[in-house]
Amino acid sequence: MSQTIAYILGILILVAGIGVSVALHELGHMIPAKCFGVKVPEYFIGFGPRLWSVKRGETEYGIKAIWLGGYVKLVGMLPPENPQRPDRRRKDGSVGMVGEARAEALEEIAPGQEHRAFYRLSVPKKLVVMAGGILTNLVLGVVLLTVAMAGVGVPAYTSTLATVAPCVSSSIDAGAACTQADPVSPATEAGLAAGDRIISWNSTPVSSWVDVQTAIADAGTGTVPVVVERDGQERTVSVTAVEVERTVYDAQGVPVTDESGEVVTQVRPYVGVSPTLGTVRAPLSSVPAFVGQAVSQTLGAIATLPVGLYRAVAAGLGLQERDATGVVGLVGVGRMAGEVSSAGAGTGAIPFSIRLYSMLSLLGSLNLALFAFNLVPLLPLDGGHVAGALWEGARRRWARARGRPDPGPVDTARMLPVGQVVFYLLIAMALVLVWVDVVAPV
Repeated sequence: MSQTIAYILGILILVAGIGVSVALHELGHMIPAKCFGVKVPEYFIGFGPRLWSVKRGETEYGIKAIWLGGYVKLVGMLPPENPQRPDRRRKDGSVGMVGEARAEALEEIAPGQEHRAFYRLSVPKKLVVMAGGILTNLVLGVVLLTVAMAGVGVPAYTSTLATVAPCVSSSIDAGAACTQADPVSPATEAGLAAGDRIISWNSTPVSSWVDVQTAIADAGTGTVPVVVERDGQERTVSVTAVEVERTVYDAQGVPVTDESGEVVTQVRPYVGVSPTLGTVRAPLSSVPAFVGQAVSQTLGAIATLPVGLYRAVAAGLGLQERDATGVVGLVGVGRMAGEVSSAGAGTGAIPFSIRLYSMLSLLGSLNLALFAFNLVPLLPLDGGHVAGALWEGARRRWARARGRPDPGPVDTARMLPVGQVVFYLLIAMALVLVWVDVVAPV
Protein backbone atom coordinates (compact mmCIF):
# COMPACT_ATOMS: atom_id res chain seq x y z
CA MET A 1 0.00 0.00 0.00
CA SER A 2 1.40 3.41 -1.01
CA GLN A 3 1.81 6.09 1.63
CA THR A 4 -0.70 8.35 -0.16
CA ILE A 5 -3.42 5.71 -0.06
CA ALA A 6 -2.55 4.90 3.56
CA TYR A 7 -2.73 8.61 4.44
CA ILE A 8 -6.20 8.96 2.92
CA LEU A 9 -7.29 5.71 4.58
CA GLY A 10 -6.20 7.07 7.96
CA ILE A 11 -8.36 10.16 7.51
CA LEU A 12 -11.34 8.02 6.45
CA ILE A 13 -10.87 5.79 9.50
CA LEU A 14 -10.81 8.89 11.70
CA VAL A 15 -14.01 10.24 10.12
CA ALA A 16 -15.73 6.88 10.54
CA GLY A 17 -14.48 6.61 14.12
CA ILE A 18 -15.79 10.07 14.98
CA GLY A 19 -19.11 9.19 13.33
CA VAL A 20 -19.43 6.03 15.43
CA SER A 21 -18.47 7.96 18.57
CA VAL A 22 -21.13 10.60 17.88
CA ALA A 23 -23.71 7.91 17.11
CA LEU A 24 -23.01 6.13 20.39
CA HIS A 25 -23.01 9.44 22.29
CA GLU A 26 -26.49 10.24 21.01
CA LEU A 27 -27.65 6.72 21.80
CA GLY A 28 -26.50 7.39 25.34
CA HIS A 29 -29.15 10.14 25.44
CA MET A 30 -31.86 8.43 23.40
CA ILE A 31 -32.01 4.99 25.00
CA PRO A 32 -32.65 6.15 28.58
CA ALA A 33 -35.00 8.88 27.31
CA LYS A 34 -37.14 6.27 25.55
CA CYS A 35 -36.98 4.00 28.58
CA PHE A 36 -38.39 6.86 30.68
CA GLY A 37 -41.20 7.48 28.18
CA VAL A 38 -39.89 10.68 26.56
CA LYS A 39 -41.00 11.12 22.96
CA VAL A 40 -38.02 11.09 20.57
CA PRO A 41 -38.99 12.20 17.04
CA GLU A 42 -35.45 12.49 15.54
CA TYR A 43 -32.05 10.85 15.83
CA PHE A 44 -29.46 12.17 13.36
CA ILE A 45 -25.73 12.01 12.81
CA GLY A 46 -24.49 15.30 11.38
CA PHE A 47 -26.19 18.61 10.62
CA GLY A 48 -27.52 20.35 7.53
CA PRO A 49 -29.25 18.67 4.56
CA ARG A 50 -30.50 15.10 4.97
CA LEU A 51 -28.48 12.50 3.08
CA TRP A 52 -30.51 9.51 4.22
CA SER A 53 -33.21 8.75 6.77
CA VAL A 54 -35.72 6.07 7.72
CA LYS A 55 -38.61 6.16 10.17
CA ARG A 56 -39.07 3.40 12.70
CA GLY A 57 -42.06 3.87 14.98
CA GLU A 58 -42.23 7.50 16.06
CA THR A 59 -38.49 8.17 15.53
CA GLU A 60 -36.76 9.20 12.29
CA TYR A 61 -33.17 7.92 12.09
CA GLY A 62 -30.77 9.39 9.57
CA ILE A 63 -27.52 10.97 8.42
CA LYS A 64 -26.97 14.59 7.46
CA ALA A 65 -24.29 16.18 5.33
CA ILE A 66 -22.05 17.98 7.84
CA TRP A 67 -20.35 15.51 10.19
CA LEU A 68 -19.50 17.91 12.97
CA GLY A 69 -21.63 16.21 15.57
CA GLY A 70 -25.15 14.89 15.85
CA TYR A 71 -28.32 15.29 17.83
CA VAL A 72 -31.32 13.49 19.26
CA LYS A 73 -34.51 15.54 19.53
CA LEU A 74 -36.28 15.08 22.84
CA VAL A 75 -39.78 16.56 22.97
CA GLY A 76 -40.32 19.07 25.78
CA MET A 77 -36.69 19.88 26.56
CA LEU A 78 -37.92 23.34 27.58
CA PRO A 79 -40.88 23.87 29.95
CA PRO A 80 -43.88 26.06 29.06
CA GLU A 81 -43.76 29.76 29.83
CA ASN A 82 -44.30 30.65 33.47
CA PRO A 83 -47.19 33.16 33.64
CA GLN A 84 -45.59 34.74 36.69
CA ARG A 85 -42.35 35.32 34.76
CA PRO A 86 -43.41 35.83 31.14
CA ASP A 87 -40.84 35.77 28.34
CA ARG A 88 -39.74 38.98 26.72
CA ARG A 89 -41.71 40.07 23.67
CA ARG A 90 -40.54 41.93 20.63
CA LYS A 91 -41.71 45.48 20.05
CA ASP A 92 -44.50 44.19 17.80
CA GLY A 93 -45.74 41.94 20.62
CA SER A 94 -44.55 38.65 19.07
CA VAL A 95 -42.58 36.12 21.10
CA GLY A 96 -38.81 36.38 21.06
CA MET A 97 -36.12 33.76 20.62
CA VAL A 98 -36.91 32.08 23.94
CA GLY A 99 -40.61 31.88 23.16
CA GLU A 100 -39.94 30.45 19.71
CA ALA A 101 -37.64 27.82 21.23
CA ARG A 102 -40.35 26.85 23.72
CA ALA A 103 -42.91 26.48 20.96
CA GLU A 104 -40.58 24.28 18.92
CA ALA A 105 -39.77 22.12 21.96
CA LEU A 106 -43.46 21.55 22.72
CA GLU A 107 -44.94 21.44 19.20
CA GLU A 108 -44.86 17.64 18.87
CA ILE A 109 -46.62 16.94 22.16
CA ALA A 110 -50.05 15.65 21.18
CA PRO A 111 -53.03 16.10 23.51
CA GLY A 112 -52.85 13.51 26.24
CA GLN A 113 -49.09 13.06 25.83
CA GLU A 114 -48.00 15.90 28.09
CA HIS A 115 -46.44 13.34 30.45
CA ARG A 116 -43.98 12.39 27.70
CA ALA A 117 -42.22 15.77 27.79
CA PHE A 118 -38.62 15.74 28.98
CA TYR A 119 -39.13 18.59 31.44
CA ARG A 120 -41.62 16.45 33.39
CA LEU A 121 -38.97 13.84 34.27
CA SER A 122 -37.67 13.62 37.82
CA VAL A 123 -34.24 15.08 38.49
CA PRO A 124 -32.48 11.66 38.69
CA LYS A 125 -33.99 10.65 35.34
CA LYS A 126 -32.95 13.94 33.74
CA LEU A 127 -29.40 13.37 34.97
CA VAL A 128 -29.36 9.84 33.54
CA VAL A 129 -30.55 11.07 30.12
CA MET A 130 -28.23 14.08 29.87
CA ALA A 131 -25.18 12.38 31.39
CA GLY A 132 -25.73 9.28 29.24
CA GLY A 133 -23.94 10.75 26.24
CA ILE A 134 -21.05 12.07 28.31
CA LEU A 135 -20.53 8.74 30.08
CA THR A 136 -20.76 6.89 26.75
CA ASN A 137 -17.75 8.83 25.48
CA LEU A 138 -15.89 8.07 28.71
CA VAL A 139 -16.62 4.33 28.43
CA LEU A 140 -15.75 4.28 24.72
CA GLY A 141 -12.49 6.12 25.39
CA VAL A 142 -11.54 3.69 28.15
CA VAL A 143 -12.39 0.67 25.96
CA LEU A 144 -10.35 1.95 23.00
CA LEU A 145 -7.34 2.78 25.16
CA THR A 146 -7.58 -0.57 26.94
CA VAL A 147 -7.60 -2.42 23.62
CA ALA A 148 -4.71 -0.28 22.39
CA MET A 149 -2.52 -0.67 25.48
CA ALA A 150 -3.37 -4.11 26.84
CA GLY A 151 -4.53 -5.74 23.59
CA VAL A 152 -2.30 -4.36 20.81
CA GLY A 153 0.49 -3.11 23.07
CA VAL A 154 2.39 0.15 23.47
CA PRO A 155 5.28 0.99 21.10
CA ALA A 156 8.53 -0.42 22.48
CA TYR A 157 11.58 -2.40 21.55
CA THR A 158 10.68 -6.06 21.77
CA SER A 159 12.52 -9.25 22.65
CA THR A 160 12.66 -10.19 18.94
CA LEU A 161 16.12 -9.68 17.46
CA ALA A 162 16.60 -7.27 14.57
CA THR A 163 20.34 -7.82 14.03
CA VAL A 164 23.13 -10.03 15.34
CA ALA A 165 26.63 -8.55 15.35
CA PRO A 166 29.16 -10.82 13.60
CA CYS A 167 32.02 -9.75 15.88
CA VAL A 168 33.10 -7.81 18.93
CA SER A 169 34.54 -4.66 17.37
CA SER A 170 37.63 -3.12 18.87
CA SER A 171 35.90 0.25 18.54
CA ILE A 172 33.14 1.38 20.90
CA ASP A 173 31.27 2.50 17.78
CA ALA A 174 28.61 -0.17 17.36
CA GLY A 175 28.60 0.40 13.61
CA ALA A 176 32.31 -0.22 13.09
CA ALA A 177 33.22 -2.87 10.53
CA CYS A 178 34.75 -6.12 11.68
CA THR A 179 38.44 -6.81 11.15
CA GLN A 180 40.34 -10.10 11.18
CA ALA A 181 41.57 -9.26 14.67
CA ASP A 182 38.06 -8.92 16.08
CA PRO A 183 36.69 -12.00 17.87
CA VAL A 184 33.34 -13.50 16.96
CA SER A 185 30.48 -12.00 18.95
CA PRO A 186 28.88 -14.12 21.68
CA ALA A 187 25.54 -13.98 19.83
CA THR A 188 27.01 -15.30 16.59
CA GLU A 189 29.02 -17.95 18.41
CA ALA A 190 25.87 -19.11 20.19
CA GLY A 191 23.95 -19.36 16.93
CA LEU A 192 21.45 -16.56 17.51
CA ALA A 193 19.91 -15.08 14.35
CA ALA A 194 17.85 -12.07 13.33
CA GLY A 195 14.15 -12.83 13.83
CA ASP A 196 14.68 -14.98 16.91
CA ARG A 197 12.26 -14.11 19.73
CA ILE A 198 13.92 -14.45 23.11
CA ILE A 199 11.63 -16.24 25.55
CA SER A 200 13.94 -16.51 28.55
CA TRP A 201 17.50 -15.56 29.48
CA ASN A 202 19.27 -17.56 32.17
CA SER A 203 15.89 -19.14 33.09
CA THR A 204 14.33 -15.68 33.57
CA PRO A 205 11.25 -15.11 31.33
CA VAL A 206 11.50 -11.95 29.22
CA SER A 207 8.83 -10.11 27.23
CA SER A 208 10.50 -6.80 26.31
CA TRP A 209 13.91 -5.51 25.36
CA VAL A 210 14.27 -3.90 28.78
CA ASP A 211 13.83 -7.38 30.28
CA VAL A 212 16.55 -8.74 27.97
CA GLN A 213 18.98 -5.94 28.85
CA THR A 214 18.39 -6.47 32.56
CA ALA A 215 18.89 -10.24 32.24
CA ILE A 216 22.17 -9.79 30.31
CA ALA A 217 23.47 -7.37 32.93
CA ASP A 218 22.45 -9.68 35.79
CA ALA A 219 24.04 -12.75 34.17
CA GLY A 220 27.44 -11.09 33.71
CA THR A 221 30.02 -13.04 31.73
CA GLY A 222 28.95 -16.48 32.80
CA THR A 223 27.61 -19.06 30.35
CA VAL A 224 23.80 -19.05 30.52
CA PRO A 225 20.97 -20.87 28.71
CA VAL A 226 18.85 -18.74 26.39
CA VAL A 227 15.53 -20.00 25.02
CA VAL A 228 14.44 -18.51 21.70
CA GLU A 229 11.55 -19.10 19.31
CA ARG A 230 12.55 -19.56 15.65
CA ASP A 231 10.15 -20.57 12.88
CA GLY A 232 7.52 -21.47 15.47
CA GLN A 233 9.78 -23.80 17.43
CA GLU A 234 11.64 -23.27 20.68
CA ARG A 235 15.34 -23.97 20.95
CA THR A 236 17.93 -23.44 23.66
CA VAL A 237 21.39 -22.03 23.07
CA SER A 238 24.27 -21.24 25.44
CA VAL A 239 25.51 -17.65 25.49
CA THR A 240 28.68 -16.38 27.14
CA ALA A 241 28.79 -12.58 27.23
CA VAL A 242 32.07 -10.65 27.19
CA GLU A 243 32.90 -7.40 28.86
CA VAL A 244 33.40 -4.45 26.50
CA GLU A 245 33.57 -0.71 26.80
CA ARG A 246 30.46 0.93 25.37
CA THR A 247 29.07 4.44 25.13
CA VAL A 248 26.60 5.52 27.84
CA TYR A 249 23.36 7.00 26.46
CA ASP A 250 20.71 9.05 28.28
CA ALA A 251 16.95 8.44 28.21
CA GLN A 252 16.65 10.30 24.89
CA GLY A 253 19.35 8.18 23.25
CA VAL A 254 21.96 10.95 23.32
CA PRO A 255 25.56 10.03 24.31
CA VAL A 256 26.45 11.24 27.80
CA THR A 257 29.51 13.49 28.08
CA ASP A 258 31.63 14.45 31.07
CA GLU A 259 32.71 17.94 32.19
CA SER A 260 35.47 18.04 29.58
CA GLY A 261 33.07 17.10 26.79
CA GLU A 262 34.39 13.57 26.36
CA VAL A 263 31.89 10.80 25.70
CA VAL A 264 31.31 8.69 28.80
CA THR A 265 31.86 4.94 28.42
CA GLN A 266 31.20 2.00 30.68
CA VAL A 267 32.44 -1.58 30.82
CA ARG A 268 29.50 -3.98 30.75
CA PRO A 269 28.48 -7.43 29.47
CA TYR A 270 28.07 -7.55 25.71
CA VAL A 271 26.34 -10.15 23.55
CA GLY A 272 25.94 -8.45 20.17
CA VAL A 273 22.20 -8.30 19.55
CA SER A 274 19.75 -5.47 18.83
CA PRO A 275 15.94 -5.42 19.13
CA THR A 276 13.11 -4.88 16.68
CA LEU A 277 10.61 -2.07 17.12
CA GLY A 278 7.12 -3.30 17.90
CA THR A 279 4.50 -3.30 20.63
CA VAL A 280 4.53 -4.72 24.13
CA ARG A 281 1.24 -5.29 25.96
CA ALA A 282 0.82 -3.12 29.02
CA PRO A 283 -0.84 -4.46 32.18
CA LEU A 284 -4.51 -3.57 32.66
CA SER A 285 -3.55 -1.84 35.90
CA SER A 286 -1.76 0.88 33.92
CA VAL A 287 -4.88 1.92 31.96
CA PRO A 288 -6.69 3.91 34.72
CA ALA A 289 -3.65 6.12 35.33
CA PHE A 290 -3.30 6.79 31.59
CA VAL A 291 -7.01 7.64 31.29
CA GLY A 292 -6.84 9.92 34.32
CA GLN A 293 -3.83 11.73 32.88
CA ALA A 294 -5.55 12.19 29.49
CA VAL A 295 -8.73 13.60 31.09
CA SER A 296 -6.68 15.84 33.39
CA GLN A 297 -4.71 17.23 30.44
CA THR A 298 -7.93 17.91 28.52
CA LEU A 299 -9.51 19.70 31.48
CA GLY A 300 -6.31 21.71 31.85
CA ALA A 301 -6.44 22.65 28.17
CA ILE A 302 -10.09 23.75 28.57
CA ALA A 303 -9.23 25.84 31.63
CA THR A 304 -6.46 27.60 29.71
CA LEU A 305 -8.29 27.68 26.37
CA PRO A 306 -7.99 31.47 25.85
CA VAL A 307 -4.22 31.24 26.31
CA GLY A 308 -4.03 28.23 24.00
CA LEU A 309 -6.04 30.02 21.30
CA TYR A 310 -3.87 33.12 21.63
CA ARG A 311 -0.71 31.06 21.13
CA ALA A 312 -2.26 29.20 18.19
CA VAL A 313 -3.24 32.48 16.49
CA ALA A 314 0.23 33.90 17.18
CA ALA A 315 1.72 30.84 15.49
CA GLY A 316 -0.64 31.29 12.56
CA LEU A 317 0.56 34.87 12.18
CA GLY A 318 4.17 33.74 12.29
CA LEU A 319 4.91 35.40 15.63
CA GLN A 320 6.00 32.18 17.34
CA GLU A 321 6.41 28.46 16.80
CA ARG A 322 3.33 26.24 17.02
CA ASP A 323 3.09 24.46 20.35
CA ALA A 324 2.99 20.71 19.70
CA THR A 325 1.07 20.20 22.96
CA GLY A 326 -1.42 23.04 22.37
CA VAL A 327 -4.96 23.02 21.02
CA VAL A 328 -5.50 21.39 17.63
CA GLY A 329 -8.39 21.72 15.18
CA LEU A 330 -10.12 19.27 12.88
CA VAL A 331 -7.50 19.63 10.15
CA GLY A 332 -4.72 18.97 12.64
CA VAL A 333 -6.42 15.86 13.99
CA GLY A 334 -7.01 14.64 10.42
CA ARG A 335 -3.34 15.19 9.62
CA MET A 336 -2.38 13.17 12.71
CA ALA A 337 -4.59 10.30 11.57
CA GLY A 338 -3.10 10.39 8.08
CA GLU A 339 0.46 10.43 9.38
CA VAL A 340 -0.25 7.61 11.82
CA SER A 341 -1.75 5.44 9.09
CA SER A 342 0.92 6.16 6.48
CA ALA A 343 4.03 6.04 8.68
CA GLY A 344 6.27 3.37 7.18
CA ALA A 345 3.49 2.06 4.93
CA GLY A 346 4.93 -0.20 2.25
CA THR A 347 8.41 -0.18 3.80
CA GLY A 348 7.90 -2.04 7.06
CA ALA A 349 9.88 0.62 8.93
CA ILE A 350 6.95 1.15 11.30
CA PRO A 351 5.15 -2.09 12.18
CA PHE A 352 1.40 -2.28 11.63
CA SER A 353 0.88 -2.94 15.34
CA ILE A 354 2.35 0.48 16.20
CA ARG A 355 0.14 2.22 13.66
CA LEU A 356 -2.90 0.35 14.98
CA TYR A 357 -2.01 1.33 18.54
CA SER A 358 -1.60 4.98 17.54
CA MET A 359 -4.94 5.08 15.69
CA LEU A 360 -6.84 3.44 18.56
CA SER A 361 -5.14 5.80 21.02
CA LEU A 362 -6.08 8.81 18.91
CA LEU A 363 -9.75 7.77 18.76
CA GLY A 364 -9.73 6.92 22.46
CA SER A 365 -8.20 10.26 23.38
CA LEU A 366 -10.75 12.10 21.22
CA ASN A 367 -13.57 10.38 23.12
CA LEU A 368 -12.00 11.34 26.43
CA ALA A 369 -11.68 14.91 25.14
CA LEU A 370 -15.40 14.91 24.23
CA PHE A 371 -16.19 13.58 27.70
CA ALA A 372 -14.16 16.30 29.41
CA PHE A 373 -15.41 19.09 27.13
CA ASN A 374 -19.05 18.16 27.71
CA LEU A 375 -18.52 18.50 31.45
CA VAL A 376 -18.38 22.28 31.00
CA PRO A 377 -21.63 23.53 32.64
CA LEU A 378 -22.75 25.77 29.78
CA LEU A 379 -25.46 25.34 27.16
CA PRO A 380 -25.57 23.97 24.49
CA LEU A 381 -23.12 21.44 25.94
CA ASP A 382 -24.49 18.47 27.87
CA GLY A 383 -22.85 19.84 30.98
CA GLY A 384 -25.22 22.81 30.83
CA HIS A 385 -28.25 20.52 30.97
CA VAL A 386 -26.67 18.47 33.76
CA ALA A 387 -26.02 21.66 35.72
CA GLY A 388 -29.65 22.69 35.19
CA ALA A 389 -30.90 19.36 36.53
CA LEU A 390 -28.60 19.57 39.56
CA TRP A 391 -29.81 23.10 40.30
CA GLU A 392 -33.42 21.91 39.98
CA GLY A 393 -32.77 19.12 42.47
CA ALA A 394 -31.05 21.48 44.93
CA ARG A 395 -33.86 24.02 44.63
CA ARG A 396 -36.54 21.39 45.27
CA ARG A 397 -34.70 20.01 48.30
CA TRP A 398 -34.34 23.52 49.71
CA ALA A 399 -38.06 24.23 49.23
CA ARG A 400 -39.00 20.89 50.81
CA ALA A 401 -36.73 21.54 53.80
CA ARG A 402 -38.34 24.94 54.35
CA GLY A 403 -41.89 23.62 53.89
CA ARG A 404 -42.46 25.58 50.69
CA PRO A 405 -44.30 24.40 47.54
CA ASP A 406 -42.42 22.57 44.80
CA PRO A 407 -40.85 25.30 42.61
CA GLY A 408 -41.18 23.09 39.51
CA PRO A 409 -38.62 22.42 36.77
CA VAL A 410 -35.72 24.81 36.18
CA ASP A 411 -36.43 27.07 33.22
CA THR A 412 -33.33 26.39 31.10
CA ALA A 413 -34.94 28.37 28.28
CA ARG A 414 -33.77 31.57 29.95
CA MET A 415 -30.18 30.44 29.40
CA LEU A 416 -30.67 30.11 25.63
CA PRO A 417 -29.16 33.53 24.84
CA VAL A 418 -26.00 32.48 26.69
CA GLY A 419 -26.08 29.12 24.91
CA GLN A 420 -26.33 30.87 21.56
CA VAL A 421 -23.26 32.97 22.35
CA VAL A 422 -21.35 29.85 23.41
CA PHE A 423 -22.42 28.10 20.19
CA TYR A 424 -21.13 30.91 17.98
CA LEU A 425 -17.89 31.08 19.98
CA LEU A 426 -17.37 27.34 19.43
CA ILE A 427 -17.93 27.76 15.68
CA ALA A 428 -15.52 30.69 15.58
CA MET A 429 -12.91 28.72 17.53
CA ALA A 430 -13.25 25.75 15.17
CA LEU A 431 -12.74 27.98 12.11
CA VAL A 432 -9.72 29.72 13.66
CA LEU A 433 -8.10 26.40 14.48
CA VAL A 434 -8.71 25.14 10.94
CA TRP A 435 -6.89 28.23 9.64
CA VAL A 436 -4.01 27.74 12.08
CA ASP A 437 -3.75 24.01 11.25
CA VAL A 438 -3.34 24.94 7.58
CA VAL A 439 -0.83 27.81 7.86
CA ALA A 440 1.10 26.56 10.92
CA PRO A 441 0.67 22.79 11.22
CA VAL A 442 1.89 20.98 14.31
